[in-house]
Amino acid sequence: MNVTSENLINPNAVDLSVLVGLVGCGITKSRTPAMHMREGQRLGIPYIYKFLDMDLSDIGDLASVIDRAQFFGFAGLNITFPFKQQVLALLDEVSADAERIGSVNTVVFKNGKRIGYNTDFFGFAENVGIGLGDISGKVVLQIGAGGAGLSVAWALAHCKIEKLLIRDTDGEKAKSLADNLASQIKTEIVSEQMIKTAAQEADGIVNATPVGMASLPGLPISGQYIESRHFVADIIYFPIETELLKAARKIGCRTLSGEGMAVFQAMKAFELFSGQKPDSVEMKRTFKSFDQVSVVGSTE
Repeated sequence: MNVTSENLINPNAVDLSVLVGLVGCGITKSRTPAMHMREGQRLGIPYIYKFLDMDLSDIGDLASVIDRAQFFGFAGLNITFPFKQQVLALLDEVSADAERIGSVNTVVFKNGKRIGYNTDFFGFAENVGIGLGDISGKVVLQIGAGGAGLSVAWALAHCKIEKLLIRDTDGEKAKSLADNLASQIKTEIVSEQMIKTAAQEADGIVNATPVGMASLPGLPISGQYIESRHFVADIIYFPIETELLKAARKIGCRTLSGEGMAVFQAMKAFELFSGQKPDSVEMKRTFKSFDQVSVVGSTE
């Protein structure tokens, strides 16, 4: 969906109650806009959700996109890769959770201010609680300490795990995350040579990297390190069953896909944008409809 700055930002004089957008790179397969718009329709809210794909349009840099969205009356923006940390410098206020995490995926325009929130944190924690149950006291090996990894790690701390083992190819990112979480739970940085030992120590494995997406197939950790006693979670939802989850399910692991995180983070963002509580069942139904047909524009 290649959209110019004019038709992205201009609401075309339509009387809109809620106008929001998704800002990121390579985002046209996102299921978030459809979930928001269908839930708005169900609740009787005129709700428009625009793709603001920085790869496909001439809308400029992040700062200019936020400036124009605010000027033209957007209720807010969802922020995704690679801007979840960059956006912090452009905000007036940040919620306590987002400040602790150091990552924002939802910006609300209110009373002339830009307020940042992190609904990824909420989405992953809810998904774990419903899909895996109580994981308090467990040791978790997390692969990936980037933007999404920050939210996932804090969600795991919120779930009261005992220890987080952090593996990232960028050692500085891993160290920063470990230091950030040190007051909450035990943390340990895992080098490439330590992965096997870390997997043996861990009760669960979580993938917070893009490895496993349709555009980046593969496993974020060698399948030989996964044991049937592990629970295995992935934040990816395109595809729903990644190679990691397929390998884990094959040997009898409890698994958790990225579907729940995607739905629950969208629910929280919808409430922030509209002031209305969405229905999780209905939003999940919209999410699943992508498995049969294309729902919005060029999404799948």
